[in-house]
Amino acid sequence: MALDKEEKALLAEAKDLAKRYRKRYNRPLGITGEVAELEAAHLLHLNLMPARQPGYDAIETVEGVERHIQIKGRCRLEGCKRGQRVGSIDIKKEFDAVLLVLLDENYETQSIYEAPYDEVKKALLADGSKARNERGSLSVEKFISISKRNGKVRWPCATA
Repeated sequence: MALDKEEKALLAEAKDLAKRYRKRYNRPLGITGEVAELEAAHLLHLNLMPARQPGYDAIETVEGVERHIQIKGRCRLEGCKRGQRVGSIDIKKEFDAVLLVLLDENYETQSIYEAPYDEVKKALLADGSKARNERGSLSVEKFISISKRNGKVRWPCATA
């Protein structure tokens, strides 16, 4: 999905408002997920689905085959502590992979990681953490390790 001039301007305004809001109130505005979806769709040429589509946020066609992609975003402020978590992933819904879009304090994309459904499911069902098992939430570090081992770094990449 390519953003036109008006869409780029609107996204820039939203990012600016979110930065100003965080600076003023020391709280997030809550647009990280929306920004992440738009950034991923734009950078990776995905087709976004309507909001609240059960199970996935975008479709990608690879060699004629549609892949259903769930997109998660995380804004990582400078000096943020380890242990940040990826938003809830419902493995009962149908999808092929999850993208994690990491944004900086200016809501600019720093990297995008992809993990396949089977590996995300395996990690979420592993014995241990209540957050992981009951809420479907992985740490950012765990998601990145799954991506590098069984998925891939989608962006930046040599062809980006």
